[in-house]
Amino acid sequence: MSVKEALYNSCLEIVNKRQATIQDTFAGIQEAMLSETKSSAGDKHETGRAMLQLEREKLGNQLLEVQKVKEILFKVDQKSTVSQGCLGSVVYTSQANYFISVSVGEITANNEKFYAIATNTPIGKLLLGKKVGDHISFRNQSFVIEKIV
Repeated sequence: MSVKEALYNSCLEIVNKRQATIQDTFAGIQEAMLSETKSSAGDKHETGRAMLQLEREKLGNQLLEVQKVKEILFKVDQKSTVSQGCLGSVVYTSQANYFISVSVGEITANNEKFYAIATNTPIGKLLLGKKVGDHISFRNQSFVIEKIV
């Protein structure tokens, strides 16, 4: 398995876990709302129900965000090799290694550390369009792109 495929699979696994956690919480809130309806009455009941409703709306928004992230991830071509920083490229620099895809943080593939970053993050924007040998300055540090896959 190529490093790009390993990174892609790690990102997908992380995003799927996020989605499952949100869906489980959502289901718990649905259940709580049903039991709220069956039990108490009065102001306490209305307040509890309103709080659950707000929480459910927040989770609905989080689910939409996760779905958007998955759609971006699905656009990554795991088999392609590229010569410049773009969606799906693995960028090795003198400071750190990056997988330009979705923001899930630090992941390990083939015993190397990578940062999975989105194209709209500050470092992601800097890496887009860059080639091997290009110099980049980020947070008062300068580094060189050594390899792009």
